[in-house]
Amino acid sequence: MKFQRRRFLHLAAGAAALPAVSRIARAQTYPARPITMIVPAAAGGPTDTVARITAQVMSKALGQQIVIENVGGAGGTIGITRAAHAEPDGYTLLICHVQLATTATLYRTLSYDAKSAFAPIGLVTDAPMTIIGRPDLEPNSLRELIEYVKERGAKVTIANAGIGSASHLCGMLFMTAAQKRLTAIPYRGTGPVMTDLLGKQIDLTCDQVTNTSGPILAKQVKAYAITTKARLDALPDLPTAQESGLKGFEFGIWHGIFAPKGTPDAVVQKLSGALRLALKDPGLLKRFNEINTLPITDDRAAPEVLQNLLLSEIVRWAEIIKSTGEYAD
Repeated sequence: MKFQRRRFLHLAAGAAALPAVSRIARAQTYPARPITMIVPAAAGGPTDTVARITAQVMSKALGQQIVIENVGGAGGTIGITRAAHAEPDGYTLLICHVQLATTATLYRTLSYDAKSAFAPIGLVTDAPMTIIGRPDLEPNSLRELIEYVKERGAKVTIANAGIGSASHLCGMLFMTAAQKRLTAIPYRGTGPVMTDLLGKQIDLTCDQVTNTSGPILAKQVKAYAITTKARLDALPDLPTAQESGLKGFEFGIWHGIFAPKGTPDAVVQKLSGALRLALKDPGLLKRFNEINTLPITDDRAAPEVLQNLLLSEIVRWAEIIKSTGEYAD
């Protein structure tokens, strides 16, 4: 009986270990099939463009294709939710920006916890933002613009591409820095915003240089500032917000890649290694330069850097969102 009991316990222990052994085996052979990368926005936007460039190069390093799936809607939360609840096997990834951090405060009811729902893979890019106005707007500098909005307040309109979008967040930051509440107008994308800005239907917007550099260089809009610490080579005449009077105003849209929480560490490390290789690829660097987005340096591409940034951004944006009172629901 004792022998049979020992044998039973041995077999039971072996059976219990099978799932762990299976996970290790899968991690060692990963990836064995194509990977899906969810973009929580419509095709053709800045995040989609960054995702497709990055996925193409990472696919070479991994030996399997990374397929982009655009899942827009509800300020990105539909796509984020799908990624958060996907099987944690490395075959579903999420590429997102600061939007992931802001959903923690913008939305009062979510089925995921932005702080812990994902295993970070690494940062991809930093995209500068620009503050621009309709071509006939009276102010000719950021200092003049600040005085203009302080005098007129809610009479001034500032458009964005929807709740949680980069332009929405940048607009909130601008209102906080200028200490004046403007009339925020949400659109369904950056395209309609630019159309109405060029048509003089709205006063201001604040969006990624990826979207705005063309109209700025063509002098179709009034450009007031770039939101990075230093001027951008592609727009050398455009001053930074800080040098124009908004002290401490700095805002760039970072993009990061995530996997669902519980993804095996070996898979996370393999994906992280593929991303770091991609960020050194000459073709990728050339494409990023063409769209005026800045690739992350190798020392900032580690998973823990992305996780620390996400947590700090959740805290930072909670204060800004609460001060403006702009919630999604």
